[in-house]
Amino acid sequence: MSDDPTPAATRQAIAPAYTTSKRRRGLVAFGLSALLGGVGYGSYWLLIARHYQSTDDAYVNGDLVQITSEVPGTVIALDADDTQGVRREQTLLELDPADAQVAMSSAEARLARAVREVRTLFATAEQLRARITDREIELKRAQEDYRRRSNLVEDGAVSSEELSHTQDSVAQIRATLSEAREQLKATTVQIDGTSVETHPQVLAAETAVRDAALALRRTHILAPVTGVVARRSVQVGQRVAPGTPLMAVVPLDDVWVDANFKEVQLKDMRVGQPVEISSDVYGHSVKYHGKLVGLSAGTGSVFALLPAQNASGNWIKIVQRVPVRIAVDPEELKVHPLRVGLSTTVTVDVRDSSGALIASQVRSEPIPVQASLGNDPAVEARIARILAANGGTGSGTKDFVARR
Repeated sequence: MSDDPTPAATRQAIAPAYTTSKRRRGLVAFGLSALLGGVGYGSYWLLIARHYQSTDDAYVNGDLVQITSEVPGTVIALDADDTQGVRREQTLLELDPADAQVAMSSAEARLARAVREVRTLFATAEQLRARITDREIELKRAQEDYRRRSNLVEDGAVSSEELSHTQDSVAQIRATLSEAREQLKATTVQIDGTSVETHPQVLAAETAVRDAALALRRTHILAPVTGVVARRSVQVGQRVAPGTPLMAVVPLDDVWVDANFKEVQLKDMRVGQPVEISSDVYGHSVKYHGKLVGLSAGTGSVFALLPAQNASGNWIKIVQRVPVRIAVDPEELKVHPLRVGLSTTVTVDVRDSSGALIASQVRSEPIPVQASLGNDPAVEARIARILAANGGTGSGTKDFVARR
């Protein structure tokens, strides 16, 4: 027997009313919670979230510096391989220098011969000048002899035959003198206004020596930048032609992030805005900081290998994405290096929209170029020694030009 004094009919009437009241309180609590959540999210979006644009369609990118040969040759040594870090101007591989050394010796011999040939031209000019002076004296003497003999013909002291021979001698000397003058003119045309060092023939030979020296130096292929070797395809013993890709060097200290934002996210994006980056390789515990440095000139589909043809009649609208380049703090890259192609998540702070829409300069520092192989002091000293060894001092030739 139950101890509850409440009649059973009364308990049955109270139970539905209690259940209804409990459900009503739950619905009210849920509604208040939803309302507070909506107000909170609205406040968060209004005050914070609307000032940031984020995407996880972002990847690390960088320069792939192609290493090619500028001269033909056979690979005799490989000094670097994939995944190896190299410094700028470090030797990557070597080509057989035998052909280049032969070409260098031949160019030096041609330079020595050119110097001697030009010296011969200047000496010939001096010889012709001396010959002309001698012929002028002979002509003057012959003309005097002819004048004296012509005065003695009437007296019979000189025969007509002797006078005729004297006249022929004058004509012969005059012709010889004219020939010497023409030879001097032809020789002078080749050396006029020059010295041995500045003669075109010698300059051309010097250029050939520099070209041969350059080809010889190019048998040692150097790293143009500091980075990591990738995509090595060359092997020892392989015959390579100029322009053949041999390997690549990726400068990991100067990578950037290409983030593909939806077109609806680009309204407030400007150059110079701060960016926060996290990579999948290190997780969200490592944060990189950078800045937006440029927006692409078009969407990714425009530059695709097979761009979409929206006029084909079966067009479906798809939200497009535009690549945005983001520069990463180089000091943070030194602590946590990134590799090309890694996935990242980026968040752009778009509160300051006073920047430019089009970047005037993307790189703060241009990628370093390989040092020029021209103007080698050692080659210039070698050329000077060849000139001196073959008498190409230019002192006598300058005196000759001055006298003219």
